[in-house]
Amino acid sequence: MGIHTYQDIREAAYEANMQLPALGLVIFTFGNVSAADRDAGVFAIKPSGVPYTELSPDKMVIVDFDGKVVAGDLRPSSDTLTHAVLYKHWAHIGGIVHTHSTYATAWAQSLRDIPIYGTTHADHNTLDIPCAPPMPDELIAGNYEYQTGFQIMNALAERQLTYEDMEMVLVGNHAPFTWGSTPAKAVYNSAVLESIAQMAYLTESINLRASRLKDSLIKKHYERKHGPDSYYGQ
Repeated sequence: MGIHTYQDIREAAYEANMQLPALGLVIFTFGNVSAADRDAGVFAIKPSGVPYTELSPDKMVIVDFDGKVVAGDLRPSSDTLTHAVLYKHWAHIGGIVHTHSTYATAWAQSLRDIPIYGTTHADHNTLDIPCAPPMPDELIAGNYEYQTGFQIMNALAERQLTYEDMEMVLVGNHAPFTWGSTPAKAVYNSAVLESIAQMAYLTESINLRASRLKDSLIKKHYERKHGPDSYYGQ
């Protein structure tokens, strides 16, 4: 477990973090991406409050799955403990993204799941995007970021979903989190979530009585990309 292991995830975290402003998912210092090394039991994450224009791979902070800093000169993201909880409990994720992207955050602030209205949504999953209920006061007053990890896990458990079934969630009154097998996939999911959230908002703006996508179209669009007989792509 040497510097080269850390350098790999530092570079992966840096590259993924730089995608957030490039994709219009963050402004100023909002948001963060982490990249995990499962064998080493650590992840690299953006330092807290550092503008994206000032980031570099060497500024990424290395943290273990209990949230303890292992290497790095800067303070890690204020959301680090949320990432640590998810890595510790979800064995097959390699990247996590948190943003305050406009439309996904607006749905989170509205405490609403994002309904599956169209085939763009169905191309990525077959269910409404869940919104976790607001955190109780006693937990907010405690270890808030740590508890946010459990807030996310509980939101999926209450719907009998796994983190593989659903790679995105809205934290009620807060903002979205996404994850994936790699940091790049987690960023992709974050961009997809923002796009779905915007489309759903516009759909309801145009037609307040818009109906959810019918099951046959959900099944067709999801399975043509992800099913056993998928035929999308090369």
